[in-house]
Amino acid sequence: MSSAALPVTPLPRPLHVAILIFDDVEALDLCGPYEVFTTASRMHQRLHPGAADLFSVTCVARSTAPVRARAGLRVLPDAAFAELACATPPDVLIVPGGVVDAAAACPDTRAWVAQAAAGAQITASVCTGAFILAAAGVLTHGPVTTHWEDVADLRQQYPALEVQDNVRWVDRGALVTSAGISAGIDMSLHLVSRLAGAPMAQRTARQMDTPWNPQP
Repeated sequence: MSSAALPVTPLPRPLHVAILIFDDVEALDLCGPYEVFTTASRMHQRLHPGAADLFSVTCVARSTAPVRARAGLRVLPDAAFAELACATPPDVLIVPGGVVDAAAACPDTRAWVAQAAAGAQITASVCTGAFILAAAGVLTHGPVTTHWEDVADLRQQYPALEVQDNVRWVDRGALVTSAGISAGIDMSLHLVSRLAGAPMAQRTARQMDTPWNPQP
C-alpha cells in the first residue's frame, strides 16, 4: 500500500488513533504524537466549526492504573487492552519507545499490539517502539528505523529487518517507523498529511510552532 492510495480528505467520522502506553515509556514519544493528532483536530474545528473531529485519540495500557513514564511522569490510561479488544480496531496504532524490555516481553502487550495492528489502517512506531512491533510479529522484514543509539541492537535481534539510519522515518504504507523522540512528531505530521492532506499537516505544525520537513 502506498501513501498515494490513502484518502487526503477527512472521513465522516473521526479516525481513531490508539497510542500504547506502558511503564518506562518515553514521555515525548507518547506526548508528541498525542499533541499532533489532537492539534490537527483542533485546527480542523477552526476551519469547519461543528464538523466531526479529524481524530479521536486514546491512550491504551494493560490496565487503567497509572503508568509511570520514563523520568517519573505519571499518565492515566484512557482504556485497558480488554476494553478495546472487543471494540472496533483503531484506524491508527502508535507504539512509542522508551525502556521497552518489559513491554516487549509481556504476552498481553504483544497480543494486543498484534491484534490492533491487524485491523489498523496504519501502524507506526516511535524510537524503540520498533522492538515492540518486532516482538509482536508485526515487523518481520523490510526497511525500518529506530533511535540511532539502538540501530545496532535492532539489527542484531531482528536480522531480517533492514534497519536504516540517518532518516527521520520510514514509510511502508501500512507500517511506518520513526527515529528517536522528536522524530515521532515529524512522523505524526507526515501521517496527518497522508490522512488529511499536506495543508492540514502544515497548519498543525505552525500551530505547534515546530519546524517540519516533509522529507524523511
